[in-house]
Amino acid sequence: MSGRKWSELSRRERSLVMGAGAVQVTLLAAALVDIQRRPAEQINGPKRLWRVLAFINYAGPICYFLFGRKR
Repeated sequence: MSGRKWSELSRRERSLVMGAGAVQVTLLAAALVDIQRRPAEQINGPKRLWRVLAFINYAGPICYFLFGRKR
């Protein structure tokens, strides 16, 4: 981003930022709830590690859902 202030963003740009933030928070919440509810035997690796990794923007929760859960 070009370092503009929130007040300098257009309405469309603000909506995109808010939408992206909502998606990120939703992914994080879904991953954390799934980690909490799923037994450790159904998760690849330690639960504690996946909890920490889930906080890495979009990549953490997506990686958890792709690689962290046993099928």
